[in-house]
Amino acid sequence: MTSAIVIYESMTGNTRKAGEMIADQLTAAGIDTVACSTKEILLQQLSEADLVIVGSWTDGLFLFGQKPGGIVRLANLPVIDGKKAAVYCTYALDKGKTLEKLSNVVARRGGDVIGGASIRRDRMDESVADFVDRLLGAIDSGALEAPAEAAGELESANS
Repeated sequence: MTSAIVIYESMTGNTRKAGEMIADQLTAAGIDTVACSTKEILLQQLSEADLVIVGSWTDGLFLFGQKPGGIVRLANLPVIDGKKAAVYCTYALDKGKTLEKLSNVVARRGGDVIGGASIRRDRMDESVADFVDRLLGAIDSGALEAPAEAAGELESANS
């Protein structure tokens, strides 16, 4: 694997910050990675990326009804047929099923979702580092070249 793109939907800046941290850490590990907003997707980098990482903030009530924020923009992402993808969501108190719903959105755009992470905004540094470690582990194990069913899933360790 040689390149990745992080596409984020951010309202207050937490998801943007997490996305930029993910991109910086992947770049430091030797994966050419860029980060961009859903409002300004870098189409050339998206077309060349081996891995597409999509992030969103958690919208909804504190205890129920959580979903990815900016769902309309996420549902209208460019088609990414056949590309390996991972997702992340940022949240304050409860993520609910945001990650699962975001995975479904990315899969409907053609992404082969291998997993994701929930990133609590007050534990961002450790959550991002854990997610990047798991992404690098998947890359090293060849999971990005195998079908998602055989690759296993990157599960979130940050609840």
